[in-house]
Amino acid sequence: MLGINFMKANPTTYVLHYSDGKIKREGIGLSFFYYSPISTIVTVPIASADLPFVFNEITSDFQSVTIQGQITYRIGDAKQLAKLLDFSIASDGKYRSEDPELLKQRLVNTAQISTKSVVQKLVLREALISSSAIVSQVMDELKNADSVKMLGVEIIGFSILSIRPTPEMARAMEAEAREAFQRKSDEAIYARRNAAVEQERVIKESELNTEIAVEEKRRKIRETQMAAEIAIEEQRASLIDQRVENDRKDTDSRAYALETSLAPLRNMDWKTLMAVSNGAGDSRLMISLAFRELAENAQKIGELNITPDLLNSLLETNPRKK
Repeated sequence: MLGINFMKANPTTYVLHYSDGKIKREGIGLSFFYYSPISTIVTVPIASADLPFVFNEITSDFQSVTIQGQITYRIGDAKQLAKLLDFSIASDGKYRSEDPELLKQRLVNTAQISTKSVVQKLVLREALISSSAIVSQVMDELKNADSVKMLGVEIIGFSILSIRPTPEMARAMEAEAREAFQRKSDEAIYARRNAAVEQERVIKESELNTEIAVEEKRRKIRETQMAAEIAIEEQRASLIDQRVENDRKDTDSRAYALETSLAPLRNMDWKTLMAVSNGAGDSRLMISLAFRELAENAQKIGELNITPDLLNSLLETNPRKK
């Protein structure tokens, strides 16, 4: 009414009240009445704000990537910003110009320039996994950028939410990664098989070594048994030789004794020997020897009479002893 308005700002808004080209009042969260025909109200939000962005950049190997993220900032020097951009509001509270949006675009452009300088030094694969390095470098450049300091803006944070290649390149890289994983899987399978084969070889070799050791023990046992049998046979042969030698000595001894005992009879007449050894006890033998003597001297005998009783006694098988 009558051009008098009331201004009430929130605690996160810096207010500048210009009247007749001079600052009449300024501060954060002011409340006051003002005469609108001769007044200009400038409101600069000083609360932190998030500014999303999407960049399309080219890597050093000429591959397109899409970088999505956000910038967190706050206006540290509202008066300095008000000198460079128009933040004045109309009676309905809306900004009179597009400068508030221009501030955001300037910040995005500055961030994009810094991001491009970093991404263009990387190949696609490095860019996709280097978000932390990109954030660190871009953050340092934004804080020290003259264009940002001149606007009185403080950069609180810079973050990258995603870095994506083109769909065709993404599919190609996914296929390549799948092939690489498949190769690694195959290599793991082959390695597991080789390990199993190697383990089986070790087991077989251990079994063979065990069999060789067992056979060696058996051979040693057989050799020991053979050595024992040879020793027994040698002892047996020695025993037999000794027995033969003893038998020979015994035979020689008997032969010597017999020869010694028969030596006196060697030159004795057989008739006398027979008479001495057997004839004294056998009348038939004596008669037979007598008949032999008669036969040998038959030419000397003129007449010989032999009785039947004498002949019968000679022919009897078991003569009775008289």
